[in-house]
Amino acid sequence: MSTLRSLNKTLLAAGLAVATLISPLASQAAEKLRIGTVVWAGYGPFYVADKKDLFKPHGLDVDLQFFNDPALIPTAMLSRALDGGMLTYDQVVASVAKGLKHRVVMPIDFSNGGDAIVADASVQSVADFKGKKVGFNPLSPSDFLLAYALQQNGMNDKDIDAVNMTPEGIPGAMASGNLPIGVTYEPNVSQILSMGGGDKFKVVYSSKDAPGLITDVLVFDEAVIAKKPAAIKAMIQGYLDGLAYMQAHPEESAEIICEVLGVSAEEAVEQMAGAYNIPLAEMGKSFTPGDDTHSFHGSGAIIAKLLKDNGQIPTIPDFSKTYDAQFTEALAQ
Repeated sequence: MSTLRSLNKTLLAAGLAVATLISPLASQAAEKLRIGTVVWAGYGPFYVADKKDLFKPHGLDVDLQFFNDPALIPTAMLSRALDGGMLTYDQVVASVAKGLKHRVVMPIDFSNGGDAIVADASVQSVADFKGKKVGFNPLSPSDFLLAYALQQNGMNDKDIDAVNMTPEGIPGAMASGNLPIGVTYEPNVSQILSMGGGDKFKVVYSSKDAPGLITDVLVFDEAVIAKKPAAIKAMIQGYLDGLAYMQAHPEESAEIICEVLGVSAEEAVEQMAGAYNIPLAEMGKSFTPGDDTHSFHGSGAIIAKLLKDNGQIPTIPDFSKTYDAQFTEALAQ
């Protein structure tokens, strides 16, 4: 996921407004948060905030710890090796359904093509997946996107030959000719599409076909929220300042983000188009009950049904227990 974003003009005003807020941590010694993340352009504002020390004015030191497999982050949070993590909402639904007290404190972005199912010339549509090898990371956003694509086409996991592999392993497997279909996210998607002269592989299905269903979120355990509320608020403020900096300094920000992604600045900008960073003024939609997929209740209902049908969760959780909106609500005021 993990989503790669356009540098949204709407972010500047919100970010600058947040920058004027005075954090309760500002006059104290800096507190530290250890946050699990992955290489994903949708997290660009965090990378910019980290590089430009935008957390420090709010009295916070953020230690971003990178994981190759996002599925490992909830376990690291549970063991207290991490204070929090950048996850996708389907991961939170799964955790809460299994009894964990993980809570979304802020929606980060919607995947808008940054997650994709890529295939070779033998595959023209999702219907052609039947009987073919499909590589993906179980219990991950890739798994969820695949399950949704199959469901939308009257199929399920029994119709494919599932191959367990990490998102980063997909490009190599497809390049070798051993894997006709792979599910992954940027920058892996762009890497695959560029292989074989640029016309050997194509996107068959992506998060553009499932708007709002793959949402990246900032997550903490209830105990951490109770213990470090000022630090969490400060992290959100620093993140929003990062969004504003990206708008005010797009070229410099692209250079910062491309270093993390391991691609050129031009490629980073292209990848950022695969996701939509959510400005503060729009974050309330995610927490508002409703059937729309932009709401955690609407997307959660679809996610939970798929996860339960696939035997990944024992029961459908109460979606109001998957988030804590106090921080974004306070900042929006």
